[in-house]
Amino acid sequence: MDRRTTLLSLLARVGCRRPQPSGPVPAASAPSAAPDPISGKVVKSEAEWKKALGPDAFHVLREKGTEPAFSGAYHDAHEPALYACAGCGQRLFDSDHKFDSGTGWPSFYQPLTPKAVLEREDRSYGMVRTEVECARCDGHLGHVFDDGPKPTGLRYCINSLALQAVKKA
Repeated sequence: MDRRTTLLSLLARVGCRRPQPSGPVPAASAPSAAPDPISGKVVKSEAEWKKALGPDAFHVLREKGTEPAFSGAYHDAHEPALYACAGCGQRLFDSDHKFDSGTGWPSFYQPLTPKAVLEREDRSYGMVRTEVECARCDGHLGHVFDDGPKPTGLRYCINSLALQAVKKA
């Protein structure tokens, strides 16, 4: 088994099973949280996050979980939308930058803006990867890999449970 197949198999075994609603939601119903006036970060207690997110999104966003491949609402979504953080409402990705990577997770070749996400080294599961987090609430979104399409060559592989699609006007 090659490394990619092993990784996908492992990731499919860990994570959430409950599907989330599919398709974009109206902008008015996208999550929102007031950021700290000094840091700009959304800071909540573990109990507040659990109440706000529900168990599956909490597992992905706050415990760095992964939903099974091909189980998320957005891996095969094609509607024009902006993708916001399911935890805080920060706009993260644009459907114009979305592509079908064949991995079973929504994939984008770049974030909406470079400051929308943070990238951190992740050494979990015996691998070295680059984790992607929401810059506003530090929620785990997924990982970025260097096997994406032009123009960036990057593949932001993001959990649907970490996202909320907001219809473009």
